[in-house]
Amino acid sequence: MKKAVLLSAIAVSLSTLPACTTTEKVAVQQPGDKTLTCEQLEAEFVKLDNVMQDAQGDKGVNTANVAAVVFFWPAAVGNYMNAKDAEELVEKRRTHLMSIYDSKGCQ
Repeated sequence: MKKAVLLSAIAVSLSTLPACTTTEKVAVQQPGDKTLTCEQLEAEFVKLDNVMQDAQGDKGVNTANVAAVVFFWPAAVGNYMNAKDAEELVEKRRTHLMSIYDSKGCQ
């Protein structure tokens, strides 16, 4: 009986691992930002768009969040907060890079 309970607990624990999303978090300022060319800055904007899309997907209804609600609801809240933090960092980095982009006269 104890073995069955232990195995069930392990199965539930393992099934909730994918419930945690891993939205990439970016540093607002990075070494070398001011030396980036206009083309490199534009490539950074594309990367930021991708991170933002991932973060928005992690906030919505997805397999990870549904599993989190079913098995351990605080994980769903954590996923939402993690994605929200990532979005805020993306916006701050975008603003930082845009000021460099503008100061270089990029178009």
